[in-house]
Amino acid sequence: MTSRALSLFVLAAVLCFFALGNHQLQNSTEPRVAGIAMEMHLSNNWVTPTLNGQPFLEKPPLSVWLDASSIRVFGATPFAVRLASAFAGLFSVLLLYRMLLRFGRPASVAWLAAFMLATTASFWSNARQVGEDALLSLGVTLALLAFFHASEGARRGAPGLSPWLAFTLGIVISTLSKGVLGLALPGVVIFFWLVIETVRQKRLKVVDWIRPAAFTLLALVPLIVWLGFLYGQGGAASLKEVLWTNSVGRFSGSFTEAGHYEPFYYYLAKLPEAFLPWNLLVYLGLWHFRKQLVNNRYLVFFTLWLFAQFLLLTLASSKRTVYLMSLAPAAAVIAAEYAWVLVARVRAHSGGSAVAAAVMRHRRGISAAGVLLVVVTYLGAAQWLAPREDKQLSFLPLTEKIHGLQQQGVQVALFQPSERLAGAGVFYSQSLLESVMAGTALDRFLALGADRVVVMESESPPALPLRVLDTFKVGERIYYFVTSAPTAERRP
Repeated sequence: MTSRALSLFVLAAVLCFFALGNHQLQNSTEPRVAGIAMEMHLSNNWVTPTLNGQPFLEKPPLSVWLDASSIRVFGATPFAVRLASAFAGLFSVLLLYRMLLRFGRPASVAWLAAFMLATTASFWSNARQVGEDALLSLGVTLALLAFFHASEGARRGAPGLSPWLAFTLGIVISTLSKGVLGLALPGVVIFFWLVIETVRQKRLKVVDWIRPAAFTLLALVPLIVWLGFLYGQGGAASLKEVLWTNSVGRFSGSFTEAGHYEPFYYYLAKLPEAFLPWNLLVYLGLWHFRKQLVNNRYLVFFTLWLFAQFLLLTLASSKRTVYLMSLAPAAAVIAAEYAWVLVARVRAHSGGSAVAAAVMRHRRGISAAGVLLVVVTYLGAAQWLAPREDKQLSFLPLTEKIHGLQQQGVQVALFQPSERLAGAGVFYSQSLLESVMAGTALDRFLALGADRVVVMESESPPALPLRVLDTFKVGERIYYFVTSAPTAERRP
């Protein structure tokens, strides 16, 4: 390993793992996914993910498998369930560096592109959170970089099996992480690339289309095997839930319960923040390289990566900023290439400009200071800002209250729990809490004795015949611990 590669590995590892477990589960995704992983760990059912005891089939279970395994090894901690995402982020950074060297790019450009990927704010934050998006991004990145490497090798008359095996592994990771979307994100780029190649060559080379299709079919075998086991446990309804309701339904908007439905211009409005802090370099780079796309296959591929996936995500009804994570590697490459152009311009003017000459003389020091500033900023955010959010976003105080009541012999249930409440409850308590889903069931549960307490989410305090024992606020949501009010309190 060269000193440049070692420095990148150390920086990326520090950015991904430093203070990874110094704050509790936050936002809506982390408690939900961690809770599903805990239920898988407790039930030992590695086929059907469940939340609150019910099948949860929004996505295939790769991230949950890894999180549940991590819980078994490291215990039920936020650090443990964030490890899969952190490793996925680290591998994505190192993969980009390695493949750019394979593509013949200067080591400085490859290092800068990988560093920019590691320090793209959205990529960095998602690589430090519980969820499947970092794994999806790793799979898509591996598949597309391997595809381009294989295509270029075939064009030069040196086709190899290794790039196609790497491509297959990438599709396996992406589809087991996000299902149909894990196939569509690399697929749309490859489709447009092959169309462009066909137009350029003015002839259709069938083999160029058959190769990725054949290895994609091979990559789908693990997903199909899991679907077979899933069918054995849940029947056709489970398959429909995974392949249709949560895939096609989310894209078309027919699955209205999924949420996250935004207007078509949603991602356009997010462009100013999509690739911070490298946004300006990305967009200026796209403009600068526009005239070179005719003859530069390398730039065409990464530009196509950005635009094709952006178009696909824009056409989908369900939209979230985190979905742009798979575009980050391509954006980092464009930004790094344009930064290299700017450095060349400064070098060209160094003979006639004292400022340019000074910049070139001290370029190593300036670069080191810039890298240090960016890294220290992110590490500071990890060390101090994320834990401060616990005061508003953590479920830990609420679940500690539940645990305390249980130790006193009180039976606690959740009333119509949201995904985040159900997930946080099972993760922190390491047990499946009873749920009551209707008002009549709530009355029956509380009527069984004074040692019964229900946790419910409500915008206003519950009225009689319920009595509020305690109140917790997590983010903008308010949760009440309630029991039956004594008969005397019910009288007007």
